[in-house]
Amino acid sequence: MSKTEALDAALGAANIYDDTRDNDTLGGRLSRAREAAGMTTAQLARRLGIKTSTLQSWESDRSEPRANRLATIAGLLNVSLSWLIFGVGDAPNDDIHSDVISLVRGHLEQMKALRDKTSVIIDRLETELQRFET
Repeated sequence: MSKTEALDAALGAANIYDDTRDNDTLGGRLSRAREAAGMTTAQLARRLGIKTSTLQSWESDRSEPRANRLATIAGLLNVSLSWLIFGVGDAPNDDIHSDVISLVRGHLEQMKALRDKTSVIIDRLETELQRFET
């Protein structure tokens, strides 16, 4: 074991090279971070003082922001610069799936309530129909 490895083990230091890397592109990570922050491309572009088309080019990997912009972007989107550039570190909290699940669950509850109301109405109609037939 080398001195560096021994020191890291003793201090419990994490080596960024040991982290699982996010293999998405810079543009993909930028897009994901923007969505996780709840911003549209127009909103982020306005905050950065750039054209929306420029941001769209960055997100689609047709071009890349200059280095000085990357730190500003990371700060605005609340992600680490190392994750944004290299895909190393914590990705933004992506609650899109839980939001979708909550939405679908809410719709399901509404449909169950409608089904129950429909059942009651059907029972009443059958009772009335039987009463008129006799």
